[in-house]
Amino acid sequence: MGRWRMNVSTMMFLVILQGATVVLFCGWYFQFSPCNNPANQNHKVHVLLLSSWRSGSSFLGQVFSQHPSVFYLMEPGWHIWRNLQKPKNMLQIILRDVFRDLFRCEFSGLEAFMPPRSNVSNVFMWSHSRALCSPPACPLTPRGDLSDEHRCSKRCNVSGLKGMESSCKSYSHIVLKEVRFFDLESLYPLLQDPNLDLRIIHLVRDPRAVMRSREESFSALAYDNSIMVDRRAMPPADLQFEVIKKICRSHVLMIERAMLKPQPFLEGRYKLVRYEDLVHNPIGMINDIYQFVGLDLTRKVGEWIYQVTHGKGIGSKSQAFKITSRDAVDVSKAWRTTFPFAKIKRVQELCYGAMKMIGYRPVNNDKDLKNLGIELLAPLEPYEFIWLPSKAGQTADKTKEK
Repeated sequence: MGRWRMNVSTMMFLVILQGATVVLFCGWYFQFSPCNNPANQNHKVHVLLLSSWRSGSSFLGQVFSQHPSVFYLMEPGWHIWRNLQKPKNMLQIILRDVFRDLFRCEFSGLEAFMPPRSNVSNVFMWSHSRALCSPPACPLTPRGDLSDEHRCSKRCNVSGLKGMESSCKSYSHIVLKEVRFFDLESLYPLLQDPNLDLRIIHLVRDPRAVMRSREESFSALAYDNSIMVDRRAMPPADLQFEVIKKICRSHVLMIERAMLKPQPFLEGRYKLVRYEDLVHNPIGMINDIYQFVGLDLTRKVGEWIYQVTHGKGIGSKSQAFKITSRDAVDVSKAWRTTFPFAKIKRVQELCYGAMKMIGYRPVNNDKDLKNLGIELLAPLEPYEFIWLPSKAGQTADKTKEK
């Protein structure tokens, strides 16, 4: 009997030893094997780059697009706005539902707003996405390299959208840039979806600079302008001011919802970024933005950021979405020497609340406007989060707002 007990003890020891060996081996394997690449795991981070037209979002979009861990699409909402004759508030709901599918790498919803049997080249600004110029969508650009939009547009016209889907599923971060959301409430279902890990980056720019840039790109924005004013006919000058008023109002509403009285599910999911801060300290700001979404700044992307923000080129009026190498700080201030004070004054009147909230100082005369030594960017004061109480407390708060 004693011998039998010894055998059982020995067997138990061997089983425990074998189990420990398996655990140690698995821990080593998953730590160092390629299978541990976040892009190959189920968990994904979903990023919505939220902005308005002519606010620097194309540049920030490229900051994400060029990262080797990111699948990026630029303004997929363009297709919905172009193909549905609906009021703007209804378009936002449809757009949100399409974005839910896109974040899940399901493209049938977007395909419904595209021509039959569409190719990748039918997707709005598709060649601005490095992921669509890289395997498995296209063999042109290795994942670790930076893409070239011009070369991609000539050599990566992938048939169908299946290549898009398989490409999307192979990345750890899915980033969608959009300028057609105007309130946070319409996005609440995405923020509460347990299958999404959504982070919102809200990019804003001085409305006076936005207005100047919009005037230079008036023809490219004509269709969107029409939707913004509910397709009402009005003189071009009045139309521009009406649109900038709506844009400023939307910024105020979103910042209030996100930073002054946020819902609990917004905690850690919203980040406000000013374009002016971005161009004055691009590497520092982008490092901060990357950390917010769980990315590391690679050497190649860092070098690319420096080159495109420290160049000598000038912008092109005919290429509203073209990213070129320019001195970004000079570009951010150019409106002060080219925009009439009368128009500046009108924008300041229409956007007073937004400018005060975001930290853009007004100018009182043409002399101060053109004096670039006068700083018009105030420090962005950190807002203290005030979490709304649940249920009854929310009802009471809404009553106060009314």
